[in-house]
Amino acid sequence: MELYLGASGRSPRDLPWMYAKTVIILGWFTASYAWLVFGATGPWGAVAGCLSLGLAIAGVGFSVQHDANHGSYSAHRGINELLGGTLDAIGGSSYVWSWKHNIFHHSHTNVVGLDEDIDIQPLCRLAPGQRLLKAHRFQYAYIWLLYGLLTVKWHFVDDLKDLVNGRVGRQKMPRPNKRKLAGAVGGKLLFYGWSLLLPWYFHPLWQVLLCHALTSFVLGLILATVFQMAHCVEEADFSLPPEGGATFPRDWASHQVASTVDFARGNPLVSWYLGGLNFQVEHHLFPRVCHLHYPALSRIVEDTCREHGIRYRANESVGAALKSHVRWLKRMGQPAIEVAV
Repeated sequence: MELYLGASGRSPRDLPWMYAKTVIILGWFTASYAWLVFGATGPWGAVAGCLSLGLAIAGVGFSVQHDANHGSYSAHRGINELLGGTLDAIGGSSYVWSWKHNIFHHSHTNVVGLDEDIDIQPLCRLAPGQRLLKAHRFQYAYIWLLYGLLTVKWHFVDDLKDLVNGRVGRQKMPRPNKRKLAGAVGGKLLFYGWSLLLPWYFHPLWQVLLCHALTSFVLGLILATVFQMAHCVEEADFSLPPEGGATFPRDWASHQVASTVDFARGNPLVSWYLGGLNFQVEHHLFPRVCHLHYPALSRIVEDTCREHGIRYRANESVGAALKSHVRWLKRMGQPAIEVAV
């Protein structure tokens, strides 16, 4: 990476195009919200507003808060904290997310019992080593409804539960100090205010709740599907925690390459909207580098993996990744499945 940055003369963070992209996405969010609350007339106008707002909120998550909360947006801590707060503004908690995603997920990617992102038991089985129920044979059909409900559970239950319990799944999370707790609570109140209370002032409550539900469903479906196409597919490896205090069989970098999968690397529109999360291998290897560098880094990473005999995994398109995810869901719903290694 250092050779690439030195040769290109580019900074790993604080890229002008990243700031421009942020303005575009936040402008998209603002326009969608204004249309939905103040401009939409009739049911189809409201539906269009919900779809646009759901897509825009996902864009904020993919391209703005994600880089900022990883410290890959700017070299200035204040800018990262400010833009990382956009996650709190759109309903999440940047404090909880920093532990659940940055530390637990990135440290133990696709490790059963340690990576909470692949655990939606008992409703579905996403990895070998998880309990199999008879209903899981149909999970490839019903899981999309659960994906759509993800953000409602996240916004109203998960973050608050994790803050109260001081843990994410099975892993302990330090309780926030007063400033961070105030930020987490204040962010929730801000989100409830703009997403529910302000629209209620202008529209009947049933309309507000219906639009909120549709927007949240669109948002959850997009967020969950994008994550699954990078981790819960046939090409990704899964593992169990070592027993008796033993170390993991792979080094950290090799584990990241084995447990993550790129997709649609040649599609600039997908890369732009997803904030480079279709370059999941590069993101896991270089989480503190702005995602605008990922396309160039992917070629270097792939060549390096080839030189060292490490399998680099990538699906050619969104459709190919989605089909791989569905096949994996079907496979995980069957009783005869190999165990994780």
